[in-house]
Amino acid sequence: MKVLRSIGLAFSLFSRLLAPRLAWREDNMAYALAALPLVGLVIGLLLIGWQALAGWCAFGPPLRAVGLALLPVAASGGIHLDGFADTVDALASHAGPEQKRQIMKDPHAGAFAVIGVCAYLLLYTALAAELPEGVCWLLLPLPVLSRALAALASLTFPGAAGPGLLAACRGAAGPGALVAALAWLALAALALLLLDPGTGGPMLGLGLLALLYVNRLAKKELGGFSGDAAGFLVQLSEIAMLAAAAILA
Repeated sequence: MKVLRSIGLAFSLFSRLLAPRLAWREDNMAYALAALPLVGLVIGLLLIGWQALAGWCAFGPPLRAVGLALLPVAASGGIHLDGFADTVDALASHAGPEQKRQIMKDPHAGAFAVIGVCAYLLLYTALAAELPEGVCWLLLPLPVLSRALAALASLTFPGAAGPGLLAACRGAAGPGALVAALAWLALAALALLLLDPGTGGPMLGLGLLALLYVNRLAKKELGGFSGDAAGFLVQLSEIAMLAAAAILA
């Protein structure tokens, strides 16, 4: 029951998909981070469904691409894109780590956050338009892998000081949470390689590079890994992997 409650809490925290509203109790949060890739699996299925619908309705590349760009935002409620925006705003300030963390906590969006999100969505749409027509099955494991990377980082990278959602989930993580996150990572990586080794391999490599980059960034620039950094990692790894798929698939 603890695992099922954690899955329900993960969907309520990290998505706008239909899910039960559960209390933020420690036992409910034990496997919430480990269940994050499961949210990605549902988003991947939505992307595949949209591609199938777009092909059946004979939509043009622009409409197909816009759907692929906006579906993850709608399904996740923009929670990861919000972290991306906060991180971009903080990095653009060129301030010290403590000041950067204060900028990331500010509920107001700065100019660089708006510019960063607009540029991200434009680039994501352009890359999605370059995907081959029909169903690109590589998009199914893509959001699973990005969230498995974020779950792994959240459970293992040195955390930023102070309270927050990530700190609460991390503190409540059960003994098998890290094993589950690694299992999701292995399954998503295997799926990419089985679907198309020539494209899935570079996609996997870019996702892992994004993980290493954000780890270095969090240590040097942000004073530790935070929920906003996790959102930044999700978005950065996804657009990097999408670029590989658009170029190579």
